[in-house]
Amino acid sequence: QVQLVESGGGLVQVGGSLRLSCGASRGTLSSYAMGWFRQAPGKEREFVAAISWSGGIAYYTDSVKGRFTISRDNAKNTVYLQMNSLKPEDTAVYYCAAGSYSGVTGPDEYDYWGQGTQVTVSS
Repeated sequence: QVQLVESGGGLVQVGGSLRLSCGASRGTLSSYAMGWFRQAPGKEREFVAAISWSGGIAYYTDSVKGRFTISRDNAKNTVYLQMNSLKPEDTAVYYCAAGSYSGVTGPDEYDYWGQGTQVTVSS
């Protein structure tokens, strides 16, 4: 079992950057494939990016390809989401998630979730 804690959210202007971090207050992230999701007000939670256990394979939703980068440092027990060229439509609560299968995009396929961190992009 693992407990996830996100950090790094905040308010940023259009075109700016943020780096989100996801650590574990309990458990070891290297045992899991990891994903990032986001949920805007009134919308369903949507897949953003995922990374394999070793970090060798990354997956992205089309709307963030070329702008966001997911990475992990298993020695630091941390997963990152570097977000560049941010747009107003990126505004959402961002969640990290841990699961047993690499590259899956459905929320139901992840077993553990963090509490979320707010990202707001102002125009």
